[in-house]
Amino acid sequence: MTPDTSDPTQDPNPTNFINRDLSWLEFNRRVLAQAFDERTPLLERLKFIAIFASNLDEFFMKRIGLLKSRHRQQIAHSPNRPDELPPLQTLHACYEMIRQMEDELSQAFDDEIVPALKNQGIEILNYEDLGKKNRKAVDEWFNTAVFPILTPLAVDPGHRFPFISNLSTNLGLLVEPVSPSTHGTDEPRFARIKIPAVLPAYIRVDALRSGEDEPDEPTPDAPARFVPLSQIIINNLDDLFPGMRVIEVLPFRLTRSAAVELDDEDVEDLLEHVEEELRMRRFANAVRIQTPPNPSQRILDFLTNELGLSKDDHFSRPGPLACIDLFEIAGIDRPDLRTSPWKPVRPAALADPEADIFAKIRERDILVHHPYESFSDSVERFIDSASKDPDVLAIKLTLYRTSQDSPFVDSLVRAAEEGKQVACLVELRARFDEEKNVTFARQLESAGVHVAYGVLGLKTHSKCSLVVRREKIQGSWGLRTYAHLGTGNYHPKTAQLYTDLGLLTADEQITSDVVRLFNMITGLSSGQHYNQLVVAPDHMRNRFMALIDNEIANAQAGKPAHIYAKMNSMEDRMITEKLYEASQAGVQIDLIVRGFCCLKPGVPGLSENIRVISIIGRFLEHSRIYAFSNASTDPKDFHYFISSADWMYRNLSNRVEAACPIHDPDAKQRLWEIIDFALRDRRKSWMMHPDGSYSRLQPRKDQDPDSPESLGTFETLMRTTRNIRPLP
Repeated sequence: MTPDTSDPTQDPNPTNFINRDLSWLEFNRRVLAQAFDERTPLLERLKFIAIFASNLDEFFMKRIGLLKSRHRQQIAHSPNRPDELPPLQTLHACYEMIRQMEDELSQAFDDEIVPALKNQGIEILNYEDLGKKNRKAVDEWFNTAVFPILTPLAVDPGHRFPFISNLSTNLGLLVEPVSPSTHGTDEPRFARIKIPAVLPAYIRVDALRSGEDEPDEPTPDAPARFVPLSQIIINNLDDLFPGMRVIEVLPFRLTRSAAVELDDEDVEDLLEHVEEELRMRRFANAVRIQTPPNPSQRILDFLTNELGLSKDDHFSRPGPLACIDLFEIAGIDRPDLRTSPWKPVRPAALADPEADIFAKIRERDILVHHPYESFSDSVERFIDSASKDPDVLAIKLTLYRTSQDSPFVDSLVRAAEEGKQVACLVELRARFDEEKNVTFARQLESAGVHVAYGVLGLKTHSKCSLVVRREKIQGSWGLRTYAHLGTGNYHPKTAQLYTDLGLLTADEQITSDVVRLFNMITGLSSGQHYNQLVVAPDHMRNRFMALIDNEIANAQAGKPAHIYAKMNSMEDRMITEKLYEASQAGVQIDLIVRGFCCLKPGVPGLSENIRVISIIGRFLEHSRIYAFSNASTDPKDFHYFISSADWMYRNLSNRVEAACPIHDPDAKQRLWEIIDFALRDRRKSWMMHPDGSYSRLQPRKDQDPDSPESLGTFETLMRTTRNIRPLP
């Protein structure tokens, strides 16, 4: 494959771009802002803190780990990313932003959220706050449920410094003998206890009873009182170190780099290669240590020295060390403190669960929008029906991420066992899902599925499946192909949390392209020609730039010229520069970018016709839509594409991606609604400024409370979906 990565002759101006890592942190600041928003239900606010912390964990593992590696190797920056600063400068800027956000988090958590939880009967207590009866119950529970699990590890001439796993919470201790030793070893010694991840991080003490009493079953209206497991262990350390005195204790949490990647060149077995990479990642360099305020300096110095960390890598703040554990409290049974659950609606075209899904797809293309419309009643049904249909001869599917109990894996196994030709591209290098995908690959292979691992040097990120079916076509038996192309993974759980789009089609031009795409990623073919699909890395960047050029030509000819693009992240230099050129030619450009954006909007003489908004709220905005007005002001005449790809260098140059054109008039109308509602949203929308900062938009006082401006994108789409596509 020959990616379309040719560079323009003129070097880019770095001042025209926002730094990717700082822009990503601005995105996480917008996530954190949901926790500060009093309009957000209380337990949802707690959940957003946990999401913020989870995002930050991943940022340290991936981006901070990569920046540290580049600094050690004295790699300045990539010519394809003019937004990049020298690694050390980026690290310092990131650390400053992170500490500022964590200070804001601690203040809001202590001053607003904890008191608000208490007012609702939910308390996060210290061990010392417990009454005598509760403390006795907690201590008895510790002796039976925790003590046998714990393993204190000492460090002395006979015991090496223990391995400390990634994202683990631990206790570092200094201990000394109670009585003088006869062996001359009375110096304080370091010991480490790992807080067991097999137990909840927060223990609900009102559900414990001392003695012979049975614990109460928590009810929604009962007070909920929690104590951190780490505090329970700290207050029962005497049982773990008999004959020793605990001098100092320091809870700490460690983060390791995930930026460990072996060279893909000359790989003979990709499965073994990925397994080796996972093994190496487990022992990767530490990149962050977290502690409470005012830590024991002796223990901290010992840990940072042993782990190869500097004082800049130490992050200290009040509150929970692992805010991701707040998911546990956010998940308690208090429906009055969270948003009402949304039940996805069955797509109108598939309203009859007994109808032949292939006949429905033959009638016309079916566009599905998750989680507003049911993933299980559309995409899962498509593959499940194919696996059971005796007329289906072959099924092909790409698997980037899926759930542990994936129905797609079960369907593929069933189909293979029934003698169908089944092929599955399992992307072993899907970050943080490598181990799970290795397991799926072995499971599928053992069932007789033809498993491929993709094109060497490229990740396969496209989301597509193909069904080949024997049918009567114009009176004679022949083969018809059906396809699904989507913006999100074949993952039933995230399909309920992420907004994604998918197209079910029997359009011969599109399905024949999907056949060619699978031949490319499972075989040895290259230089494929596609009639309808826009495929990376061969053609996608050039095709999008040609579409932008067409809008430039329209603007210069005095015709309507508008570009709309909705994506997760915006970073690609060549696309960005082409958009700047379009803006200067008079093309109006609206970008809906959830995450980081390296393009600077609204700069006079550069990008004054570009607007960038970000929408953060109930669902994770994950769908990608690209629309070009094509010299028209009527949305039904626009060129639309849905895609698995963002406008990022990695998507356009280093991944196998697909963008699918949308031709059906009703599907076009629905895509325009999504874009229009997003652009009108003043409830969950943020406006990007030229310096990379964002400000939240607010509904105007005179606006209709039922308008998209006031309701926001999510509620508007839920109402629209419910009204026009009722459940049967």
